[in-house]
Order: sequence, then structure tokens, then C-alpha cells
Amino acid sequence: MNRMTILKAALALLILHSSVLPAKTTVVPLDELEPTREQRQATLIIIRVIDKYHYKDMALDDDASSAIFERYLDSLDPNRSYFDARDVARFEPYRDRLDEALKQAQLTPAFEIFRIYRQRVDERVAYALDLLERQFDFNRDESYRFDRSKADWAKDRVELDEIWRQRVKNDILTLRLSDKPEEEIRDTLRKRYQGIQRRTRQLASNDVYQTFMNAYTLSLEPHTSYMSPRVSENFDISMRLSLEGIGAVLRGENEYTEVLRTVVGGPAALSGQVAAGDRIIGVGQGESGEMLDVVGWRLQDVVDKIRGPKGTVVRLRLLPEDSAAGGPDKEVTLVRNKIKLEDQAAKKSIIEGLDGMGPTRIGVIDLPAFYRDFRGQSRGDKDFRSTTRDVRKLLQELQQEGVDGIVVDLRQNGGGSLIEATELTGLFIASGPVVQVRDASGDIEVERDPDPNTVYEGPLAVLVDRNSASASEIFAGAIQDYGRGIIIGEPTFGKGTVQTLVDLGRFVRDGGDKLGRLRLTMAQFFRINGGSTQFRGVVPDIIFPFASTADEHGERGLDNAIPWAQIEAASYSPRHPADLTRYRQNHQARIAADAGFRYLIEEDAYVKTMRERTQISLQEQVRKQEWEERENRRKSNKKRFRAALGLASVDDDEKEQQEEKTKESDEVDQIQVNEAARILAELVGDQRRAAMVQP
Repeated sequence: MNRMTILKAALALLILHSSVLPAKTTVVPLDELEPTREQRQATLIIIRVIDKYHYKDMALDDDASSAIFERYLDSLDPNRSYFDARDVARFEPYRDRLDEALKQAQLTPAFEIFRIYRQRVDERVAYALDLLERQFDFNRDESYRFDRSKADWAKDRVELDEIWRQRVKNDILTLRLSDKPEEEIRDTLRKRYQGIQRRTRQLASNDVYQTFMNAYTLSLEPHTSYMSPRVSENFDISMRLSLEGIGAVLRGENEYTEVLRTVVGGPAALSGQVAAGDRIIGVGQGESGEMLDVVGWRLQDVVDKIRGPKGTVVRLRLLPEDSAAGGPDKEVTLVRNKIKLEDQAAKKSIIEGLDGMGPTRIGVIDLPAFYRDFRGQSRGDKDFRSTTRDVRKLLQELQQEGVDGIVVDLRQNGGGSLIEATELTGLFIASGPVVQVRDASGDIEVERDPDPNTVYEGPLAVLVDRNSASASEIFAGAIQDYGRGIIIGEPTFGKGTVQTLVDLGRFVRDGGDKLGRLRLTMAQFFRINGGSTQFRGVVPDIIFPFASTADEHGERGLDNAIPWAQIEAASYSPRHPADLTRYRQNHQARIAADAGFRYLIEEDAYVKTMRERTQISLQEQVRKQEWEERENRRKSNKKRFRAALGLASVDDDEKEQQEEKTKESDEVDQIQVNEAARILAELVGDQRRAAMVQP
């Protein structure tokens, strides 16, 4: 298997992906939780492939063993609610032995730990169900630490009992504050706790093995992972783009299912009611089906409930990002649909007439993804759809319409085809390198603009945010390095590595699909100036003031992320960079008086405060007061914002008309692009004046 051959195959398409499993219905007996021959085979192959091809050189030694040990316990019990310190001490002999166990494909330690974990889940659920039959004093002044991910392990069962007493009390109080009847509260929580037990009992040998192997791969870095045969099959379904659902990328966060991002053109994004950071706590089928409580569910099972045929209804109960754990929730109704290529295609608009812009007209190209119809291309279709072809046409149309500058909007663009990122850059530069790729052996390959023609040479800005990733960062980084345009917005995601899929069955005779696959990180992107897009992302020339929380987002918020690095710069000819000092100062002055930016800044600061909380009061009156204060703050901010936009005041969000919600969502989305247009318009005006005074 040639390393560069693998690299080129991986570069064909860059994706952000979250694998999922269909739900199981059978209880797996404890004595069946044993490693299989295929798992031992897969282990030896994974060790060999990682050692030979993985980008990061990390010895499988005692230090690695300790990291794997910690990550495996965190994978099973991320909120430290099942194991106690005595359990961890019992597992301690494995801490420095897992490296040798992996090398010899001895998987017994992982299964022994898991069997203890399953017993602890049974014990905790039994205790929680018993607590549901008791009465609680909600006037007692005490707090519950709902985020225990960084807490010490409970020292013994007595301390663990107290943690669970507070947990159950908090769960009851949360539902009481939602005006649920007492019997319904007990019934909901009974089903919740029993569901945790049931789903844990359904985990089979392959599930245990996948969890353990990913404790190993994730100790390398966040994007290398093992996929069991079942997950591999699911991956193929998603790659065929035939999956129907709501258009959201989800992740497990402690006991919640969190929205990582919504997909442009999908039902979630189009509704304007689902946002990154929202936590899904309930899923209901149809207009009136039972709302299933999904707190504590595995990510795979939640996704399985959300999926469904096109045209059917799914209801989500969401805990918004700006609501603390145990805070007020909301219900959203969505109609499942396929996300078509047309929904993600580039679109154009023109901004004019804003205060301070004068007669300047700014064209905007909204680019949700770097797409390419590979199937149409392979069929020989001369008119196959691609990002570069679509943007080329839009650039020509905008120039014919007499725009004075163009903003390329890459917000929420999670990446896509590297070919498209390279060719799109070529529309704005004459020729030259676009990105460098270094593999595990240190070999560097330079991707170059294949077309010497420039489609647009005028004033340019690129708008990015914390979710602009991968191919978006390659394009934005190249535009910045060439001095071709101004980068505006937030520091980007920082996804600067390349992954490929390795079918483990190819290494054994008659391997078939019984061994699963390895998603392997095997290269890193570098900008033409020599700096990597990895970890730091692309830092804008003009940074929006709510970018502070972006420091905790993307690669920067992931454990074990590959660090930023630098190599020798490629040979290229940048333009002389413009002095942006005055534009930054004018930007700051404008947004200080802008109601839209004040709203975004306040919301960002509030969300950050909520995210940093790890404890919550268990006193009912205190919680009610906190809820009311949050609601009043939210309504006050929204009312002030709507008034500034000239929108009608709405006293009760639940009664808002859908068109008002959509209009408000569109206005919020437009705040940043309007400011990017103003910045670019100011640059255009200066260039005009400079041209007028030249001889």
C-alpha cells in the first residue's frame, strides 16, 4: 500500500462526518461479552497501519497506555457517575499494561472493565428508581454539580449515592419547573433511567471493542477512529447521500445529544429554530406521537430516532445553548427531507444603500459547501455540477450587474472537495500554489491553480466564522497569503488534517467486511506561507468582537489535537498588503452603535457564562428566580433587537408567526455580511479616491 497513493485518494474529498449505529433491541448476556478472533485480527492490523501510515509519530509505550486507560474510562463514564475511586484503583494495574496487551491483541482487560461498568449501571439505576419513590425537600439550600467530567472520582459508594440523590432531585425539579404533573414526572424519569440500563445491556462485543479501540485511536488525535462493520455500513449509506433526516451534525456531550452544526439547506437550518450548541432532550414522531425522553441515550440511538422517510414529521425537544442544564426547553417540529445538491449550491445577492456605503454596490456569493458532482464527472457529463463552475458564472453575472466589490461568505461551510478549493482560488489569482500537503514521511506535495486565467480581479472580502473548516480554510488562507482580499469574521475551525478510510479486510484472506474500517489521519495541510491551517485555523484580518468563544471551538476545543506547525513557504508572489488599521478602527466605531452587533455580543457573552457553569441550585425558589431572570433578559434583548430592525414586537415567542421567526432569523444572519459589505465598500471608496489623484 503506497503512502502517496493513499494520500491522493484521501484528498479527493474532504468531509466532516459523525458515524451512527442503528438501535438494537436484544439484551446481551454478560458471558457473551468476550473478544472475538476477528477483533484480535483487526487489532494487529490497526496497530501495524497506524505505525506505518499515521501522520503523528507516537510510540505505543507506557505513557500511551496510561492515556488509553484514562480515555477508555472517560468513554464509558464521561461524567464520573458510575465508577468510584475503588473501582478505578481495581483497574489501575492495567494502566501501564494496555500497550503490550494491544501489541499482542489481548483484549481481555477492556472487556473486564466493561463488565464491571455494566454492573455499576445496573446498581445506579436500581438506586435511582428507589429514589423516585421518596420525597424531596425543594426548600433546602443545596447545589448539584451537573458537570463532573473534571471532578475527582467519588471515593466510595456512599459518596456516589449522594451524587445520585442530587441528580434525581435535579431531574425531578427540572420537570416540576416545566409544570409537569407529579405522576408524569416520576413516569418520565423511570423510563429515562430504565432506558440507560436497557441500552447498556444491549451493547454487544463489537460495541465494546469499538469503544476500546477508539480510546486508543483518540489518544493519538481526534480524527482517527475505528469503525465496526455495522458502523462502516452506516457510513456507506451517508456517503451515498440517500440519508433522509433533519440535516444536523450531532455529537454526544456527557448525557446530552448536542447539535454540532446544522447543514445548509436541511430542515433544521431552514426552520431557523435549531442552532449549534442546542441539546436534544426529547424526540417525538409525527404531529402527536409520544415525546421520548432521550437524556442519557447513546448518540447512535438518538440519531436513529431522528431519521426517517422524506416528508414525515419529527418533533424535537431542545434545551437551547443559552439555557443552563435544567433550564427551560422548547419544542420544534420539522419535516424530514433529503438535502439536495441544489440546496447547497452557491447563491448571489447584492447589498446596497446601507448607511455609509454611498452608491457602492457589493455583490455577495453565499457558499455553503465545496461540492463537486463526482458521479457526473465519472460518467463523462461535460456539464457536471461543481462549486467553481457555479461561482464562475455568478462572478460574471455580478460584474455584468455592475458591483464594485464582492464578498465570499464561507460561514458554516464545513469543507468538501479539495479540488474545488484549489480551482476556486484560481478564479481570483493569475496562477501559483494554493496549498501544501505533508504526509507522515515528510514528503510535501503542492496543489496549484490549474487555470492561468483570472475571472475576477476587483476588491474582495472573505467572511468566515468558527464553523468554516477544511476546504474553507484552504481557500481563505490562500486569499490571505496572496494579499488578494480581506478576511473578516471569527478565527476558523482549525481542521487542517487529511483522513482516509482503510478497509481492514484487505489485509487478510477472505477478510470481507468482518473487520471494519479505520479512519486514518495521514497528512497535514499547510498554507503557502508555510503555516498550517491546523489548530489555529485562519485568523481574520478584521476580527468580529464576539469571536472570544471561538477560542474554545473547533480543533482548539478538542483533546489531543495535532498542534500548529510550520514548514518552508512555497514560491509565490503576494500583493503588497493594504494597511487595515483605519478600517479596523472604523469597524469598531460602527458596531459600537449597531443594535445588531450589540445583540450578538450580548448573546455570545451570555452563552459563554452559561457554558462555564458546572453547578445548579436545587432550591426551587432560587431556580424559579433564575429562570425568570433569564427569560426576562432574553425577551428584553430580543425586543430591543426587533425594534431596532423595525420588526413588530412579540410578547410571547410561542405565539410568533412563522414568517416573523424566519424574518428575524434572516436579519440576524445578515448582520455580519452587512458589516463585511461596509468594510469592503470603504476600501472600494479609498481605491477610487487614490485612482483619482494619480497622474
